[in-house]
Amino acid sequence: MKTLYIVRHAKSSWKEAGLEDIDRPLNERGKRDAPEMGKYLKQQGVKPDALYSSPAKRARKTAQLIAAELGFDKEKISIQPLLYTFNTNVEAILNFIEQLPDEQQTVMLFGHNPTFTELANHFTHQHFTAENPTCSVVGLQLQTNNWKNCTRAKVNLHLFAYPKMPGK
Repeated sequence: MKTLYIVRHAKSSWKEAGLEDIDRPLNERGKRDAPEMGKYLKQQGVKPDALYSSPAKRARKTAQLIAAELGFDKEKISIQPLLYTFNTNVEAILNFIEQLPDEQQTVMLFGHNPTFTELANHFTHQHFTAENPTCSVVGLQLQTNNWKNCTRAKVNLHLFAYPKMPGK
């Protein structure tokens, strides 16, 4: 079985006018939410083998803050330009997932909406009817032993969490 976590970046700042989108940082809420989600994931027993992030500053920082809580070396976070996308066509990301090394059992991807909600919907057959909130995590268990077959595997939604979720 493979486990895939689809993580939308935490809340970002729009304070600096003229700042390129890729350079937007987290705002104060985002800086609080990401470690909180990391602690929650640790309580759930999440132990990733690999973290892949969009090159956007807000996604990278979210990945770093969550990685710190999970005890994952932030220097080992792989930056993947193809995760910096905002369209609803997820084929490129699906191709990327299919190429992941099979020794990686549990993988976390950090990126953006609407793409990441569409990616979650691809695997869950439209479970998510609205865009997932900032710093949300969708955890999927894929009934396969290799990533190449992930798009044809039976999928269980085993976790959906976000910072303001009641009872989290």
